[in-house]
Amino acid sequence: MTEKDRPQKDRPWVMRTYAGHSTAAASNALYRTNLAKGQTGLSVAFDLPTQTGYDPDSPLARGEVGKVGVPVPHLGEMRRLFEGIPLTEMNTSMTINAVAMWMLAMYQVVAEEQNPDLSPEEVAAQLAGTTQNDIIKEYLSRGTYAFPPEASMRLIADMIAYTVHQIPKWNPINICSYHLQEAGATPTQELAYALCTAIAVLDQVKNAGQVDEADFGRVVGRISFFVNAGVRFIEETCKMRAFGQLWDEITRERYGVEDPKMRRFRYGVQVNSLGLTEAQPENNVQRIVLEMLGVTLSKNARARALQLPAWNEALGLPRPWDQQWSLRLQQVLAYESDLLEYDDIFDGSHVIEAKVAELVEGARAEIDRVQAMGGAIAAVEYMKSELVSSHAARRARIESGEEIIVGVNKFETTEPSPLTADLDSAIMAADPEAEQSALASIEAWKGQRDDTEVTKALEDLAAAAKTDANLMGPTLVAARAGATTGEWAGTLREVFGEYRGPTGVSGAVAQSMAGSAGAELTAVRERVRETGEQLSGHGGGRLRLLVGKPGLDGHSNGAEQIAVRARDAGFEVIYQGIRLTPEQIVAAAVAEDVHCVGLSILSGSHMELVPAVLDGLREAGLGDVPVVVGGIIPESDGRRLRELGVAAVYTPKDFGMTEIMGGIVDVIRQANGLDQG
Repeated sequence: MTEKDRPQKDRPWVMRTYAGHSTAAASNALYRTNLAKGQTGLSVAFDLPTQTGYDPDSPLARGEVGKVGVPVPHLGEMRRLFEGIPLTEMNTSMTINAVAMWMLAMYQVVAEEQNPDLSPEEVAAQLAGTTQNDIIKEYLSRGTYAFPPEASMRLIADMIAYTVHQIPKWNPINICSYHLQEAGATPTQELAYALCTAIAVLDQVKNAGQVDEADFGRVVGRISFFVNAGVRFIEETCKMRAFGQLWDEITRERYGVEDPKMRRFRYGVQVNSLGLTEAQPENNVQRIVLEMLGVTLSKNARARALQLPAWNEALGLPRPWDQQWSLRLQQVLAYESDLLEYDDIFDGSHVIEAKVAELVEGARAEIDRVQAMGGAIAAVEYMKSELVSSHAARRARIESGEEIIVGVNKFETTEPSPLTADLDSAIMAADPEAEQSALASIEAWKGQRDDTEVTKALEDLAAAAKTDANLMGPTLVAARAGATTGEWAGTLREVFGEYRGPTGVSGAVAQSMAGSAGAELTAVRERVRETGEQLSGHGGGRLRLLVGKPGLDGHSNGAEQIAVRARDAGFEVIYQGIRLTPEQIVAAAVAEDVHCVGLSILSGSHMELVPAVLDGLREAGLGDVPVVVGGIIPESDGRRLRELGVAAVYTPKDFGMTEIMGGIVDVIRQANGLDQG
């Protein structure tokens, strides 16, 4: 074949790595290294205090600073984060929701500072990227909300109106079905709930009246989606084709958008981290590749941007080399294979067409169900319960062996892995000095700014929040004045109030367990009943388990599933949801007179928060109440926690939830001397 006969290749998707850790300076160095390796866009991971609108010196930020991303409490840190990276030439994705308006404002101000010869309007017109900014899925799955639903939707609408007029290349919202799948969503639910969220957002913008009817097509054209791709890559390919078909239908019929370019389904992908296993983690590489194929094989439904997790994310924080490996997976597919040389290889496939039609029909029915309830905001509690039920059903299938996870519930025999021969060096440890560095940074920042100017800016922001004015203007003023992330969010909390999302546990459907899994649950239920009766002198006949989520970690899927299974096993379960201080968890343990405290932490802050709960229980006279802990916890940390008094430590390899229930009964019996000869 001559060079001129070779097919014209499509341009590859934008290749990103989701990254950010410890400090802005360390993250900046990582970004520049990744760009030098051929990455074509940035994807910023913020730490939990930043995501939820708290400064590093807030009591709620204890132990969480710099753990799952980079702390950005003020404009000075945003400058450090992008030092030497020209923002007017970059495509930046920011995984930020509740405080998206604030982060976009600081990003814009840094870009203005990088381009002093241009006006702010000229700089804004050149910025390209995405703010995730999808708050509904935060109530359903990830938990990094800051304000009540109505106020949050107002902030989203204000941002959309501002960007359409001022930053036309920016995607102001990234409707995020990724975390819905991680929370248990079936493909049908993922389609339906994401599209219901998009409808709620577009209706909010329309009703706000800040965008002319003639410009509404541009609003639709800037809506992007962030999707999860699981290992069932045929089904995932069909899901993406169904997404495109449904989005075209909704935007044409509901919103009257005539330009097909504005109706195009534009989406980026992070492939599924939920399915990565701690057991035989080398298997995660082929899982990631299969998941990547599901969103790249079909040209007409191909992702616009793609980021892959690392093989060792179920073990802890990936190292730069691990992230490089995932980037190379993308590059081999895009540059070595012939994938980009052909039209859509699935067009005309009756198998694909039938599966797409099935998904579209199911999603339409679920969309209609949610809309009949009043839309996505009104149906948050319903959707949350449905997700918890779906997740529980999936866990039951894994435990019964109906759903096979290689290396976990089948083919468990393995040779020793050279990748994990030294577990402590197979992951990156979070910088223990990150919190002190952030505290010093914010103290220095507050010491050099004009407090009078900051106070005036925040007062003006509060006043504007009490009207229907667009809040992007006052937010930019506050950013330029030097307000902090916590001050901006705190000002709006004062006006909008606080909010606690539904847990979905009480409405979750009980799972019937098949075969040996069902027999195991029956046996544990009998032990729970028997132990409760033996301890009835200790305050009642049922065992009481407190499930607690200390700190800012909002990934509540595991805690919810433990709560549901414990309920099904006969425990009385006390679960108050996410974002509790150690002091609040101790107070609940005292008030409910519990027999065991179970803590769930996935943010890496276990070594700070678990000892705080243990100390609090001892001070409250409950030092004899056993504490069990679950999360992504390296073995060395697990040993240390047990030395400090934790009765049991569970990690992702402990997939048998009924077995965990049995373990909890064991520690309760041991703590109360029931099994002593």
